[in-house]
Amino acid sequence: MCRWEIPRQSYPMTRAGYLQWRAALKKFHAQKAGDILREAGYPEDVIRRVQDLNLKKHFSDDPEARALEDTLCLVFLEFQLADLAAKTAADKTINALQKTWQKMTETARTEALKLNYGEREKALLERALNG
Repeated sequence: MCRWEIPRQSYPMTRAGYLQWRAALKKFHAQKAGDILREAGYPEDVIRRVQDLNLKKHFSDDPEARALEDTLCLVFLEFQLADLAAKTAADKTINALQKTWQKMTETARTEALKLNYGEREKALLERALNG
């Protein structure tokens, strides 16, 4: 949601800069979602819940947060992996795939294996999963 308003290049192009950018995005998305829901007349408890999901509060023991993360991971694999693989070194793509896989539940992993991948993406995923 409005991710372009905080471009990646506005933070240092380092691991620390990436983590700062991701943290800023979570806060931004939570605030933006709250503004939209408030304007649409949603009650504050719903707004807080959506914001908590955006902020990944209680992530490990919240089934809805896990489902949301699974969805984000599956969207990445189905719609964004090919672009990433095309412009990123194989080792970095494999690293991203391994981190994505770690965040996913077993159910999401099963679904991920059913997706249709291009030859390059399929090979990268196999390398990521096999170590």
